[in-house]
Amino acid sequence: MEQYHVTGMSCAACSARVEKAVSKVPGVISCSVSLLTNSMGVEGSASPQDIIKAVVDAGYGASQKGGETSTNGAVSEYEEMLEDKETPIMKRRLIVSVCLLIPLMYVSMGHMMWNWPLPKFAQGNHIGMGLYQMLLTIAVMVVNQKFFVSGFKSLWHRAPNMDTLVALGSTASFVYSTYVLFAMTDAQLKGNADMVMHYMHEFYFESAAMILTLITVGKMLEARSKGKTTDALKGLMKLAPKTAVVRRDGKEVEVPIEQVQKGDLFVVKPGENIPVDGIVMEGTSAVNESALTGESIPVDKDCGDKVSAATLNQSGFLVCKAERVGEDTTLSQIIQMVSDAAATKAPIAKIADRVSGVFVPAVISIAIVTMIVWLIAGKDVGFALARGISVLVISCPCALGLATPVAVMVGNGMGAKNGTMFKTAVSLEEAGKIQIVALDKTGTITKGEPQVTDFYPSVGVSKEELLKTAYALEQKSEHPLARAILSAAQENGMKSVELKNFQAVPGNGLTGFLNGKELAGGNLKFIEQKAKVTQEIRKQAEKYAEEGKTPLFFSEDKILIGIIAVADVIKEDSPQAVKELQNMGIHVVMLTGDNERTAKAIGKQAGVDEVVAGVLPDGKEAVISRLKKKGKVAMVGDGINDAPALTRADIGIAIGAGTDIAIDAADVVLMKSRLSDVPAAVRLSRATLRNIHENLFWAFFYNVIGIPLAAGVWIPIFGWTLNPMFGAAAMSLSSFCVVSNALRLNLFKVNNASKDKRRKDALGSEPLLIEEEKGEIKTLKIKGMMCEHCEARVKKALEGIKGVESATVSHKKGTAIVKLSEPVSNQVMKEAVEKEEYKVLSIS
Repeated sequence: MEQYHVTGMSCAACSARVEKAVSKVPGVISCSVSLLTNSMGVEGSASPQDIIKAVVDAGYGASQKGGETSTNGAVSEYEEMLEDKETPIMKRRLIVSVCLLIPLMYVSMGHMMWNWPLPKFAQGNHIGMGLYQMLLTIAVMVVNQKFFVSGFKSLWHRAPNMDTLVALGSTASFVYSTYVLFAMTDAQLKGNADMVMHYMHEFYFESAAMILTLITVGKMLEARSKGKTTDALKGLMKLAPKTAVVRRDGKEVEVPIEQVQKGDLFVVKPGENIPVDGIVMEGTSAVNESALTGESIPVDKDCGDKVSAATLNQSGFLVCKAERVGEDTTLSQIIQMVSDAAATKAPIAKIADRVSGVFVPAVISIAIVTMIVWLIAGKDVGFALARGISVLVISCPCALGLATPVAVMVGNGMGAKNGTMFKTAVSLEEAGKIQIVALDKTGTITKGEPQVTDFYPSVGVSKEELLKTAYALEQKSEHPLARAILSAAQENGMKSVELKNFQAVPGNGLTGFLNGKELAGGNLKFIEQKAKVTQEIRKQAEKYAEEGKTPLFFSEDKILIGIIAVADVIKEDSPQAVKELQNMGIHVVMLTGDNERTAKAIGKQAGVDEVVAGVLPDGKEAVISRLKKKGKVAMVGDGINDAPALTRADIGIAIGAGTDIAIDAADVVLMKSRLSDVPAAVRLSRATLRNIHENLFWAFFYNVIGIPLAAGVWIPIFGWTLNPMFGAAAMSLSSFCVVSNALRLNLFKVNNASKDKRRKDALGSEPLLIEEEKGEIKTLKIKGMMCEHCEARVKKALEGIKGVESATVSHKKGTAIVKLSEPVSNQVMKEAVEKEEYKVLSIS
């Protein structure tokens, strides 16, 4: 996505106009304009020159972002983009406008309403009084000329905006008042005192000036509030150091951050922020990574560990090698991701965009009709004009245009602050609507690293002796479960010993000799060949297997010395996270390649609603497709081997990304490995969507109530009239209210589950896939079949499984098409075929 700065936009009608103009450029696939950040994101093959020309032809300005960025360009450019440049300008305009408005209001309203004394030049001089008001009003109009330049320019381009309404309202007031001044002069020259006094009450100079001043007040409050919506992002940017201390030619030199290059060695002292992403080469320390991940507990860093820019070195002295600099750092990627999300549009924003596109022309039409109706009803021109002006100045397309982007920006900022990155506004909106969450077991629900969970030594054997024997065998093994034994032994301070005649039997076990004694370790089938296994030991092993653990048996000189149970244990927060998702009305499914028994044991510990076992990596995508028929699905995985499933799901959530947040397949990236961040992301999405609904309701409600009131619809019934000045005040406050409401999201507690509610479309906890699996057809890709005899063996093996109705096997295609009469797990079919010594490549 190419990004551009857009200038000259003042309301939703402007952004809609720019979007429409750029979308017509040949080669543009999609275009999204953000009124909040005055930015535009464009996808497609169109050249920047053509895109900029389309914006200019529409009456606005544009420039491409990142044309000349330094090595630290991302941070500096976005700092410049988010800098609040509007508020100081608005503040100066407001001060001057108020200084001119006070004497104008004193003369026009103070004397008439409260009988305040007039200056000498105005005493008895009605024309002088009118000229005085006109000159002050002209001065206010000059100070606020931006409204007129922008308003009439957009009208000329047949794309009226909010500035057009303000310009038309204040111009109508001024032009009518000027006409009255000339008419009053004529009446005075003719000596008609009654008409002079009549015209004195027809001046609307103060309305023209007050409208402009009040709108400026609203614009300043709006600009100030809009500036606060990006506070979370600005806070991140401030953490990026401007300089770094690097080692060059044996000396430590402080250089600007832009000059740090990949491969440089840089030094970080205690209390300093780390300047760029790198790897620790010397020293140890505790690093506070809360700025990036939201995790408040410091992380210990040693040689070989990665460190990230903007994190705080708390205790030790570190020498690091620069790995990622400039736009490649994690910080820059976070800023880029939040910026890209701000440049996209949430689906709900399109409602407001459609309304904004016709809003201003409709309001101008209503104002004209209002004036005509009141004139036909017999009211004088001044009264009819006042009603028309009120309609123009009370209408607020800005509130409609800001309702969604301000909430999205604050929501994204809150997410970034807590280590949750929403890539687009669409993902931020849709995450809260999910009905099903599919969780990959390994690394998502579990830690992804096997650990020793239980020891069961034989009678007369100590736990230490059992572990020592296991350690001696496993230290030469390359099996993943061996690492759990090694870790447990090292934690107990055991020293390694050298075995003689070590042998590893693939898929079975290990043997070796120590001090003349034969040691053996492995699964039950292997150990039965080496030692006698009692019924008690078998029952214990069965119990471990039912709990989802892998029992490893060990013997010494043909005597079984015990069992060590190893398992990929679930994360501490997994059961609570699953419970929180269920409390939100979300159906939780666990996907795993494990056998049915192990999978159900883990699923029971985690508390999920449904377990799908025996799923090969390429089979996850098929499961997601089936779940999508039941409702909106989010897939949670590590973003590596889960990429197809993440892409297939309505929302792909990559968990435990750490510093590698640029995962293409995911819509939402969680930087930490905590499963509790998944309900937190859903919670934040729902809060943001709720805030958008509140903003849109206010924006629509305000206009639905305000426009009829301004037009004088209630005058015949209740006698309610609205002075144009109060209409302008209401308009200026409407946008401020919308932005202020969005800022409430900054107070939202993403990890507070006490207010979670079930959605009306919740699916419940009943399994979703069981009924669907009946009568299902599965295709197995099989390697190793050479002839019709092979086909017959595979067919017999498959049709011998309970639940398999028929199997059509082809050795030429290398496939077996299986029709099921009842649910059968992939693992069962895989084991049946591989028992016949053929290899199952995939099941779909």
